[in-house]
Formats: sequence, C-alpha cells, structure tokens
Amino acid sequence: MQKMELLRNCSLWVLPILFMILCSNGVNASHQVFMRLQSSSAFSVRKIHRTGYHFQPPKHWINDPNGPMYYNGIYHLFYQYNPKGSVWGNIVWAHAASTDLVNWIRLEHAIYPSKVFDKYGTWSGSATILHNKPVILYTGIIDANNTQVQNYAIPADLSDPLLRKWIKPDNNPLVVADKSINKTQFRDPTTAWLGRDGLWRILVGSVRRRRGVAILYRSRDFMKWIKAKHPLHTSAKTGNWECPDFFPVSTNHTEGLDTSFDGENVKHVLKVSLDVTRFEYYTIGTYHTKKDRYIPDDGMTDGWKGLRLDYGNFYASKTFYDPLKNRRVLWGWTNESDVVPTDAKKKGWAGIQAIPRKLWLDPSGRHLVQWPIEELEILRKQKVELRNHNLDKGEMVEVQGITAAQADVEVTFSFSSLKNAEEFDPSWADLYAQDVCAMRGSTVQGGLGPFGLLTLTSENFEEYTPVFFRVFKAQDKYKVLMCSDASRSSVRNNIKIYKPSFAGFVDVDLSDKKLSLRSLIDHSVVESFGAGGKTCITSRVYPALAIFDEAHLYAFNNGTETITIETLNAWSMNKPER
Repeated sequence: MQKMELLRNCSLWVLPILFMILCSNGVNASHQVFMRLQSSSAFSVRKIHRTGYHFQPPKHWINDPNGPMYYNGIYHLFYQYNPKGSVWGNIVWAHAASTDLVNWIRLEHAIYPSKVFDKYGTWSGSATILHNKPVILYTGIIDANNTQVQNYAIPADLSDPLLRKWIKPDNNPLVVADKSINKTQFRDPTTAWLGRDGLWRILVGSVRRRRGVAILYRSRDFMKWIKAKHPLHTSAKTGNWECPDFFPVSTNHTEGLDTSFDGENVKHVLKVSLDVTRFEYYTIGTYHTKKDRYIPDDGMTDGWKGLRLDYGNFYASKTFYDPLKNRRVLWGWTNESDVVPTDAKKKGWAGIQAIPRKLWLDPSGRHLVQWPIEELEILRKQKVELRNHNLDKGEMVEVQGITAAQADVEVTFSFSSLKNAEEFDPSWADLYAQDVCAMRGSTVQGGLGPFGLLTLTSENFEEYTPVFFRVFKAQDKYKVLMCSDASRSSVRNNIKIYKPSFAGFVDVDLSDKKLSLRSLIDHSVVESFGAGGKTCITSRVYPALAIFDEAHLYAFNNGTETITIETLNAWSMNKPER
C-alpha cells in the first residue's frame, strides 16, 4: 500500500466558482463553423486517446446521436458526422446497425444535404415507428441565413434488414416556423407519440426572449402538422432548448414504456439540452393529456440548478424504447475537451458516443437512474477480485491483473460509522456541486471520505483522475458528494485543455453505511455511476504518461474513517466490432 501523501504534494487546482458553469464548460457550440477547417480531411489518425469500446467512427468529427431505434431485430444508431473533416461542418446522418448495441456495422450515410429543403444542413432529429414502419424526423437548413425547418425521411426498401437507403419525399418540409417562432433556433424534433384522440404529437426545441420553449405540434396523418396554441412547456431565463426529449416512465417498475404509453402509475420526463451551459437538464412531472401541458413536480427545477442526466461531458442525448427487452435506452454525445479547432486536423478525429444506458425512475420519484446496458458485459475478460479489504486514512491499494486503461470496475465501499462526516459549510448551499469538489478534492483530507478510485494513474502519480465520494453532515441530514476530478489528469500544459472537477450530489439512503461505484475506463474517458446509477459523471481526460500499459488503477481512502472495500470486481475490456 502507498500513502496518499504522494498526492497531497501535488499543487491544489482551484476552479473559479460559478465562472465555468455560467460562461463555459469547455465545449464549443455544436454548430460553430470553421470554414477553412471543416473540409480538411485527416491525413492520419492519432491512436493515443482513441477509445477501445466506446462508439466512434474511424476518423473525423461526430456529435449528436440521432434517431436511435429497434426495428425488425436490428438496432439502428444515426449520428451527426462530418465525412470531410475533424471539426463541425458538412453534417450528414451517418448510420450504424447492431444486434446487441455493442458490436456495430458501419453503413452508408442515411441522410445528407441534397434537396432544397435541406440544402444547407441535415441536423438532429428522432425516429418514430409509424404503423410498423420507421419514419425519421430531422431539421433541415434551407438557406445561408440558417432558416430551420422540420423534414421527414423513410426507408427506400423495407425488405432490407439494415435499412441502408433512405429517401426524402418531395412534400417536405412538414413543419415551417410561423411568425411567432425564431426560425434560426427551431430544431431537433422529438420521437412522436400518439394520443387517445388519434393525433400524433411532436416537440421542437426553441427560444423566445431567453425563455426555453418546447413547441408542440399535432397531426392526424403525420404529414400535416398544426402548432398548438400553447407550448407543452416553457421556462424563463434558460436560453435555447436543443435536443428535447419527452417520454413516460413507470412509477412502480424499472421496465421502459413506449413513448405513446398512456396509463396508470406513470410520470413523464422532459429533458432539454441548454445551448448556454452546454449541459443537459431534466424534470419529472405530470403530462395533462387533455390540455397537452406538462407540469414539473414540486421541487423540480427547470434549467441551471436542475437535475442532470450526467454531470460531466455529456450532451445532445436521445432515448428510445427498446421493445426487445422492455427498456428505455439513453445515448449521449461525449465531446472532446483537449483541442482547439486548429489542432483537430492533426488529431484526425473528435467525439465519441457514451455507452448506451438503461434508464428508469428511482422509487423515490425524485430522480432517474441509469446503468450501462447489460450487453456491455460480453466484452469483459480477465476478471480480478478484492474482498473485505480495509483502507485506513491515507492508504490505497492497486488493482492489478487487468488493463487499467481499458477496464470496467465495480466496487462497494462500507464504513462502520457516520460520526466522522464533515460539517457541510452553509456558505456552500448556493454553489454547484463541482465548485465544492474543486475546493474539497481528493487530496484534501476529510472525515468520511474522500474515498473511491484513482483511474488512469501514472507510475509516480504525476497524472490521475480520481472518482470519489465525500460524505457531509448538513444539520440532521447527510449529503453525499460524488466527484470525477480531471484537474490532475494530464501533465500536458496546453491551456486549452479543459480539466474540470465535475461533481453531483447523490440522493442515497446511508442507513446501510454503504456506497457503490462503477467506472468504465477507456483511454480518454471515465464514465462513472454512483450508488447504482443515481448520479452519473462522464469525464474526458488526456494523460500523457498514464497511457496504454503505463496506466494504473487504485482504490483509495483519504479520510479519517476507515473504509472497507466489501467487494471489488474489475475486468479488462475487449474491443467490439465496429
């Protein structure tokens, strides 16, 4: 075992409070144009930092996952892709197919600019199974002024199991902005749902005087769409709503529901991606079907202080109902944080998709729960285990026998008492969780925590990305902070590298005095799930030393309370077919 003193000697990296949240999260706007670079094809692709088992094409830029669906035994993933360069531009709907959501076949592009109604762009959208036939709704850009309309596409040949060719009928566009809508902020139609009245409904994201808007449209035949008098939901001071998603969740089981489900024991979720913060937020509430209005539950917050699907590098997500396994599956884009646009050509690629996750409503009704799809386990190999191992203050243990740069780790920590939990400073009440993490990181000795995993660690601890818990006492309650801290993830001095202390609070009952953590480590991404998926954080990191076989993995404790590793299971991960 090695002492945490090695880590404390590192300089403390302090994040300017609130500035990062309110001004930048290291993500360029997904539609930021770099004219001279967008068609500059990669001459080579740097292998360092490319992922082993996360989805990414062989080269060039990707962003939003689009239109995921299950149809006739095949899973389909479409995604925004630049076939000509490694920055955003020339966007098409790239297409891949799979039978297990893990191994993918790349197919020809499904949708690309070719018509008057999408001449300047084919942007994000969704898929709907309409009378047992798939239909894609997507945003088309019709002119150089960025005018946005909503179009549809259908398979050219339904007998083709891979649905390789798609056509865009000439009666497009289906939906055009009226005078009340900002036509340049009018995009990303949702999966449609069918009401009891026989009308189909979709949402389109927009903004009106800094007020985010989910504009509602109805149609009887899926061809003629009429805007509802009122939006489904709207919220002030949030900015533009991109990539809205609206779907039902069960209040009494973890199985998914079809988007059109209308029955008892159901809540609805409205998720939006905020242009301003480049993060995603959701609320849980009641969908009043007769009025076509969505009302968030008491205590739910729209916007910047609200719940997030993921508290890290995760944006433009999309869910779909999987009838094969009765689940709702979530896909999200995980952007790069290490390059400026001029560096992208040298790198040759940008962007990955997060591991698809099953999603359901927590029994408390206060938040969603997410967990990597079960199929991911087919990639596991070389399992190692650790049982009932105590970690005193300042101690760590290395997890050996696996490939630490490409691994799946599940660990359950326990502790005998909560009495050593630190007092939660009342002055932190208005801060974001990641601000608290920046001040009380893994090297700051605590009472009950910090404890967790040190991922992608170099031999002499110059680089490491800790994922950890810290338990605070706030009056008569306990607050659990979960952090994924990239601030020491790389010795590279490029000032453009975004290395935040991502964090979220975990809504968990500590009566059993246990906390669990799962981390998916994949060279330049650490995707973590706290307390069975109650809080999720994805970090992009770019080590210079902790790469390939030089990466190490540890479990650690830097609190005065002894922590027991009840169980730790870790696996090296194979590469899927793609």
